[in-house]
Amino acid sequence: MINLLRYPERTTISTPAPRFSWIVHSSDPGAVQHGYQILVASSPAILARDEGDLWDSGAPEIRGSWKTNKASTAVEYTGAPLRPDSDYCWKVRTWLSAADVGPWSEVQAFATGTLTDEFRVDAYLPEVTRVSPAAFVSSAPGVFFVDFGRAAFGTVELSVDTTEDTEIVVHLGEVRAGSYAIDRTPGGSRRYRSIPVHLPAGKSTTRVSIPTDSRNTGPYAVKMPDELFEVTPFRYCEIEGAPTTLTREDVIQLAVHYPFDENAGRFASSNSVLNDVWDLCHYTMKATSFIGYYVDGDRERIPYESDGYITQLSHYGCDREYTMARRTLEHLIYAPTWPTEWHLYLVLAAWNDYMFTGDDRFIAARYEELVHKSLSGLARADGLISVDSMTDKILEAIHFSGETTRTFDRGVRDIVDWPEVERDGYELLPINSVVNALYYRALRCLADLADATNRPDDAVRFRAAAETVRRAFTACLVDPHTGLVVDGEGSGHSSLHANAFAVACGLLEAEQLPPVLSHIRSRGMACSVYASQLLLEALFASGQDEHALSLLTATGMRSWAHMVYDVGTTITMEAWDDSIKPNQDWNHAWGAAPANAIPFGLMGVRPLTPGFAEVMIDPKTGALGFAEATIPTIRGPISVRVTNDTRTPYTVEVTIP
Repeated sequence: MINLLRYPERTTISTPAPRFSWIVHSSDPGAVQHGYQILVASSPAILARDEGDLWDSGAPEIRGSWKTNKASTAVEYTGAPLRPDSDYCWKVRTWLSAADVGPWSEVQAFATGTLTDEFRVDAYLPEVTRVSPAAFVSSAPGVFFVDFGRAAFGTVELSVDTTEDTEIVVHLGEVRAGSYAIDRTPGGSRRYRSIPVHLPAGKSTTRVSIPTDSRNTGPYAVKMPDELFEVTPFRYCEIEGAPTTLTREDVIQLAVHYPFDENAGRFASSNSVLNDVWDLCHYTMKATSFIGYYVDGDRERIPYESDGYITQLSHYGCDREYTMARRTLEHLIYAPTWPTEWHLYLVLAAWNDYMFTGDDRFIAARYEELVHKSLSGLARADGLISVDSMTDKILEAIHFSGETTRTFDRGVRDIVDWPEVERDGYELLPINSVVNALYYRALRCLADLADATNRPDDAVRFRAAAETVRRAFTACLVDPHTGLVVDGEGSGHSSLHANAFAVACGLLEAEQLPPVLSHIRSRGMACSVYASQLLLEALFASGQDEHALSLLTATGMRSWAHMVYDVGTTITMEAWDDSIKPNQDWNHAWGAAPANAIPFGLMGVRPLTPGFAEVMIDPKTGALGFAEATIPTIRGPISVRVTNDTRTPYTVEVTIP
């Protein structure tokens, strides 16, 4: 892996000092790397001689002196200057002890592009997978109905042989109407397209051209790469006027997605509903990666900070892939969105980036920007913040200007949850509990980021500010009679959100938790698919794994099972149901919280130190008879199997790299 790229040969490297990472392989119990040697060469022939004409990092034993080095992530290149637009290759070997040196790794090629000392995120071009029909039916004379089994962003390719020029119509859609038809008026942002297609006489292969949508190709939207083609999300295809000789082999779905290893993250359990929920959310990570950034869905194709935070963690839970998250964070630094809380999520996501990769380039390069994103300039004397204190100076510092203000012309304002009907009766007040809970967590993350980037004075300052917020939060936002968190200063209402966010963000002491947790349990899923992320975080953090499991396996309308069994979507939706958000889309990755709640909450695998140098494995599987998962990490897969049935004692089996 170079610059977090598993497949560096598929793109180019922009930095003159790339960083190398690798997985240490050994079948010996308790094996730990104690040294390494990297070779970088200008040709495979040189590397084949076990020589590095560009860089030889050296063996760990030099003139009889052993130099222990356990680093296997983000090891920076310090060899001869790399040239732009050039091809290179590298390999590594590791020592488990002074007398135990492993074999050389396979050779990995990489190429440089334009080199710059400025921070850049190297990333891939999304790729195209050819998907054959799961079902192919002649539904009427001259009409074929095709079901590809799962929705994907892409188009279709037709291979036909006609005796004359032929005009056909291709219908693409996400929603089914009856057995063999597409719903042509699905409502909201559910997608349906009717596209005339000209087929020339003779044998031809035609890729159906998707017309652009003015809304999701606007100034603030992320555009499809020029090297690819316009896409639409669809599972179903109808072809009108096609030759009667058309077969299922002649129709292919061209599914566009970021490189994705289907087997990197795996999960199975004794609960079939939970397994299906995992499959839904796992596939969502692949399907919604079509544009190379975490976007809101097809309606706008705009990255939002909250979507980025949820999808980042879910992607980490499904694949050993970190560049898409990082490039999304980099984009959002300079292209923010409107909710107050969303800016705070960027700080949380930056800390995730560092903890999961062990690579500090992003946080080092964008540290000052992240400080601004904390919105600490909004704080009043007791430390609590209010968007009512927003100034032009703060807006400029967070890059809320120019095209941002034209796109979000109502300015920065609190959101709590979305859509508004999902707020559990939340009383919006200037001093908002949800906002300040996230602010507290952002300050704690900033303190850790300051430590990581060698800014000890900042670390002390941010920890002190966080403690000030915690004290003020308890004084102003916790009802002394009920012990519950109220929605805002002066409110008498305690929503699920106010309490769940306070727990998830670590604001409450252990003795404060009993009434709060009881209230949270009583409210069920009284929030949106977005806020379910923080609700699940709160439950797993506070030992409420039974309740968390009940929400993950619920089958009512406010559940992921409803999406699978009742709605029939194969990608998570923007809301629990069309009735809750009539304009919703069926391709929203922010609805895939279980893809991270399962590996990091239920199975309990989390990094304790950056890059999984130390790891916590603390399963919270509740009443499940068994659960097993493979969780991808920068250092390699961690496998956990939990057995908890009447026939055997409770056991946890763990395999770590």
